[in-house]
Amino acid sequence: MDKITGSGEHDTEIRIWPMENCRFAYTIGTAQPVRCSWISDQPLFYSDYQEIADDEYMMDDVVLDELERDIADLRDKTNAYDKISSEFSNPENHTLRLFSADADFISQDYKMTSSNLDSCLSLLHHSRLASQFISFAQLHGISIRESSQITDATYDRASNTVLVRADLEMSTKVLMLVRELRRMWQHRNGAGFHPLSVHPDYAVLINRSQHADLLVSMVRVGWELQLSGHKDVWTRIENSTLSDLGRAFAREAIADFRSINNGLAARATFESWFLSERCRKTDRTLIQQMLADYQGYVFSDNIETSRLIALDVTKALGKMPFGTNYLETVATQIINDPVFTEVRDRSNANFLWFIKFERSFAEVENSVALKDTLKPETAEIIVFPKSKASKEKAIYPEKADIIDLRRPARE
Repeated sequence: MDKITGSGEHDTEIRIWPMENCRFAYTIGTAQPVRCSWISDQPLFYSDYQEIADDEYMMDDVVLDELERDIADLRDKTNAYDKISSEFSNPENHTLRLFSADADFISQDYKMTSSNLDSCLSLLHHSRLASQFISFAQLHGISIRESSQITDATYDRASNTVLVRADLEMSTKVLMLVRELRRMWQHRNGAGFHPLSVHPDYAVLINRSQHADLLVSMVRVGWELQLSGHKDVWTRIENSTLSDLGRAFAREAIADFRSINNGLAARATFESWFLSERCRKTDRTLIQQMLADYQGYVFSDNIETSRLIALDVTKALGKMPFGTNYLETVATQIINDPVFTEVRDRSNANFLWFIKFERSFAEVENSVALKDTLKPETAEIIVFPKSKASKEKAIYPEKADIIDLRRPARE
């Protein structure tokens, strides 16, 4: 395919052609519908033929050889999981059946469903991680109750309660409970730090890491439940927006079962979260809170202190009730790697820049005003010359008046 751009003497010919070796591939579920040989951060772009031809020497680079080995290893893990993924797939008419069920639901009078919280907690005890969360909650006096006044589930710190919506489907209720139990664990282990208390750059990183860790725990509990024979929760993950995270965990867990406890599977899921579009939505919510600042949080202007806090919070997030801390060994890399810290969405980046500029401008104004208020008061002493009368009367001492020039003289 050829494309001619420009006009007159400055016409530029750009060629787009297929390459024999596929260096990059996009995967959607178990299918691989798109393949390409070059990628960019822009949705549509063209590469100059001569430019690519001049860079062909890079194919012999040691880094590319290592990349090829990593891709081959990933392909083996993907193929291993694809062999068993078919049993978690829904039938073709599953979406239509869900639509019909929702239509029937909204056309009927609402009736309170019977509580299945006990069954849900009993199911969670088949997961080692979830059972540890429940035991930890009982140890700290955290109650788990149902409620119809919330969207899905929430952890109320003030009342030491984990609330879950009563009429949720079982597998969804299990995942929502795990999410809030993990949030409770973060709070009780020093990782529930509010991001708006540090510098905005590190606030973004802490907020992302906290949300990613919640989904890592949900995926891990789902995998442990399917290992114990309860496959409904993992089927829910496989056929939802969490499928990319679930597959990242499953590939590592199938390749080596020890990766479940040593943190490799959880770390792969954590990194997959940052490579998705979830960063954009999470950043937007946090930046809206920064602009509103409705709870009165004050950003820290000390960047180095914020960096140390972000490092400690990241290490605390990787802590599990058992097994290895899956983030402790890579915490320093996380706070320095642009993949984890960079705000890639242009709108969010512009708003974040505005927040930091406004903050620095306000600090300069406050410092100038403070200097003006601390400026000492000044006065001028005026000594009047001696008169003849004062020379004759030496018994009277010399006198001087102190006049404050800032105030009007009184009559």
